[in-house]
Amino acid sequence: MAATSLKLPEDLKQRIAKLAAGAGQTPHAFMVDTLAREAERSELRERFAAHSAESEREALATGKTYPLAVAFDYLESRVADSKAKRPRTRRWRASK
Repeated sequence: MAATSLKLPEDLKQRIAKLAAGAGQTPHAFMVDTLAREAERSELRERFAAHSAESEREALATGKTYPLAVAFDYLESRVADSKAKRPRTRRWRASK
């Protein structure tokens, strides 16, 4: 594992020490876990943004999307029954 020096304001250092003790961890382990979780969240956010942009490009190119009410109905059905029938896209405007 690579070593990294991190200068923290004293109040933040004390907050981390208190939280780490409450979690039964060393401050180092607490910071490593916290940084790993935040890195994962940031990567997830990036993937979500890329997927959203791709979906938008596809919708604009094809002129087809899922109506919002249909999408919500499908998701509710999926929660209740994993074999819910996937909805079909519908044309919302003429494609280019």
